[in-house]
Amino acid sequence: MKFITSQLLSLLVPVRNRPNIRALVSYLLLLLVTVALFATGFRLIMYHVEGQEHSWVTGVYWALTVMTTLGFGDITFHSDIGRMFSIVVLLTGVVLLLIVLPFVFIRFFYAPWMESRMQFQAPRAVPPGTRDHVILCRLDSLATALMTRLRLNGIPNFVIEPDPLKALQMHIEGVPVVTGRIEDKATYEAMAVAQSRLVVANCADTTNTNITLTIRDLSQQVPIATVAENEQSIDLLELSGSNHVLPLKHRLGEHLANRVNAGHLHCHVVGRMGDLLIAEFTVQNTPLAGRSIREMKMRETFGLNVVAVWERGRMVPVTPDTILADGSFPVVVGSAEQINNLDTYLVIYNTNFNPVLVIGGGKVGCSTTQTLRKRGVTVHMIEREESLRSSLEGVADSLFIGDAADLELLMSAGLADAPSVLLTTNDDAMNIYLAVYCRRLNPELRVISRITHERNIEAIHRAGADFVLSSASLGAEAVMSLLQRRESVILGEGFDLFYVRVPTSLAGGTLVTSHIRARTGLNVLALRLPDDVVVPATASMVLEPGGELVMLGNESQWRDFTKEFL
Repeated sequence: MKFITSQLLSLLVPVRNRPNIRALVSYLLLLLVTVALFATGFRLIMYHVEGQEHSWVTGVYWALTVMTTLGFGDITFHSDIGRMFSIVVLLTGVVLLLIVLPFVFIRFFYAPWMESRMQFQAPRAVPPGTRDHVILCRLDSLATALMTRLRLNGIPNFVIEPDPLKALQMHIEGVPVVTGRIEDKATYEAMAVAQSRLVVANCADTTNTNITLTIRDLSQQVPIATVAENEQSIDLLELSGSNHVLPLKHRLGEHLANRVNAGHLHCHVVGRMGDLLIAEFTVQNTPLAGRSIREMKMRETFGLNVVAVWERGRMVPVTPDTILADGSFPVVVGSAEQINNLDTYLVIYNTNFNPVLVIGGGKVGCSTTQTLRKRGVTVHMIEREESLRSSLEGVADSLFIGDAADLELLMSAGLADAPSVLLTTNDDAMNIYLAVYCRRLNPELRVISRITHERNIEAIHRAGADFVLSSASLGAEAVMSLLQRRESVILGEGFDLFYVRVPTSLAGGTLVTSHIRARTGLNVLALRLPDDVVVPATASMVLEPGGELVMLGNESQWRDFTKEFL
């Protein structure tokens, strides 16, 4: 009885259910008026045509038996007028009671009742005793990418969903979710925010400010990482109490710019592990093209380890016999001095001082352009919207307004001689189209693209993009680096660095006898010793107990590693 009462109250009280109640009441009133009219008509025809007098109760009784098609036959008309009236009552009853009534009942009563009942089944708090978890303030592409990384690293996490029905569906699908208002203090109390490891505020800047202030009322110690849509919001978010502000679109532009080939050839440093740097470079138009890893003699000449090779957006495992094609990008690990020595060797090759082409004048495009110009690179920008001309004046060395699919516009912007083109629009379909188009027009071009949805990564690589990066993967790596207290390493879509304690079964052995690459596909880059010294990987390296392996690979290879060794 208590449950039924609570359900009825949940139906009647919420504001969003009031239109349903009004519609249901309106229909019932219409039904009552119709029955009353038919009862009146029955009495009038019976009295004036049939010569019989009946009470109001009899009139209502006759109207209901005819409208519901029961037709007991105890009271009938004998005149044609009466029978025509009976047909009208019958057809009206079929429509109102047999067709409309079930629909109205389900639509305005049963469905809202079931919805309100289901709302109580959505999780409203984290399990008791939960601690050291990560809280995500909404489910978006960043949260999806980050939750995958957190799950692979065994870090508990929960996402907030304000809609109880969506939260219930997510819960059924296996997503760790809690329903509640993202700006409500009670929501974070239910999520045990004081015991959490990190809160990721990934909503709009104004909402993130409110979230940060709300959390600070509950805990001054819990770290908060906030995504900033606009650079102007960084100071305000920090003043609100955010420990780490992530301007992802600005950083995305910087990382895309760092992958550009322009001017003299040099290494692109993509990350750091202690005193070791991770860098990549192209062998195009250098004596290294066409050689095998063994023939390059990177370790003998520069002291560098070649740990992987990019081939048109795909990272391939390396062996001493791997041949480097003209479009290959080896990934090397070594000290800053060793990287500088390699830069000195490469500087005379592949010189192209023609302007770099940036397509898209949004926040990412502007950040990319500004980063390149700080390096002294000439940049030409193409933007479709004429309305943005005034705001983009002076951002690039030359601005071209028009459709990037226009051949004449592309050529006038310098595509034929450009060393690189950066596709920075927020439309994946457009970027894929332009990757194909630009690649056909200039096969020697380095195509670098932004991507929004992970499902389009393979498509844009097939279209000809050499390097692809999204703000979601960039944000996920930034948060993981905060959790693991390391520097961020941006390799590209689909591949990550994995950090794991040396498994007991491998402790004391050497890297070559562990067969990690052969059994899992992961490439060991380095070993972090208990004293935080990072040692580059060699075949004879001893895997010391308590040390931490740093490995490069994808999600599938990591799962194979956990099955084999953990």
